[in-house]
Amino acid sequence: MSRQQLAVQRARKSFQTGKTKPLESRIHQLRNLLRFVTERRKDIAEAVKKDLSKSEHGTELFETLGVEGEIKLAIEKLAEWAAPRPVEKNLLTISDEVFVHPEPLGVVLIIGAWNYPWAITLQPLVGAIAAGNAAVIKPSEVCCHSAKVMEELLPRYLDKDLYPVVTGGVPETQELLRQRFDHIFYTGSSAVGKLVMEAAARNLTPVTLELGGKSPCYIDKNCDITVACRRITWGKFVNCGQTCIAPDYVLCEPSIQNRVQEEIKNCIKEFYTDDPKTFEDYGRIINKRHFKRIMALMEGSTVVVGGDSDESQCYIDILKDFSQN
Repeated sequence: MSRQQLAVQRARKSFQTGKTKPLESRIHQLRNLLRFVTERRKDIAEAVKKDLSKSEHGTELFETLGVEGEIKLAIEKLAEWAAPRPVEKNLLTISDEVFVHPEPLGVVLIIGAWNYPWAITLQPLVGAIAAGNAAVIKPSEVCCHSAKVMEELLPRYLDKDLYPVVTGGVPETQELLRQRFDHIFYTGSSAVGKLVMEAAARNLTPVTLELGGKSPCYIDKNCDITVACRRITWGKFVNCGQTCIAPDYVLCEPSIQNRVQEEIKNCIKEFYTDDPKTFEDYGRIINKRHFKRIMALMEGSTVVVGGDSDESQCYIDILKDFSQN
């Protein structure tokens, strides 16, 4: 029996004991998760630094603060969320006590993403714990340092049987998807999302799929172009552009194109200095495969800002002028 099968079996067996039913038990686990995030902040930051070259401040802002907020909200609202809800009576139920009582689904699978390896993985876990479920946690293998820290340290805080961490690559994920779950939460590409949906359909398992898309921006000539460009620049270059809702491209009228280019160029310089390669808040592309993919996008194009690169660091320069329209 594979370790993936064993993890799922242990989680289901532990769930069936009913130990997740009491709200006190769920709150205890949520508080332990909060303690993990606060006590292991340095370990998390160091792992993300190795994976994405993200600064400690950036990790706190985009990874852990949101998770902490989700946990505190869940603890505060759990009694209200789990309380029976009255239902309007009809002729058939007029003499009955009618209500809807929320119940845990069972064992859920959480497949994390690499671009925000902690936030995207732990935030669904907060909901799973609050709802009284067991959860098998599969961090992205692409962020190998974050996955290792999660595998080694999270079981020291949470119930190891109810919330096992399973690491590995595509074969391990495929093996997990062969198991029966009561819900699957996946964040990532639409190609893999189809495979997750196909695997879930075999057991009629409900899924939550947060898949990639396109996020174009349109700048109208009558808007505040300086403010618009500043916001677009921030949204695009945070996490080195590796955000699912980062602006993909900008549309504007030809009459303001040069100004838009200049405003964005100025914002890049303000945000990341003249030498972004040595600036701690400018990260790196996750791996060489994606580095080469992005570099290929520039072939045959006119690069207005940036263009230099360093494959050994998965670094793509965004400031030095390569060519100019």
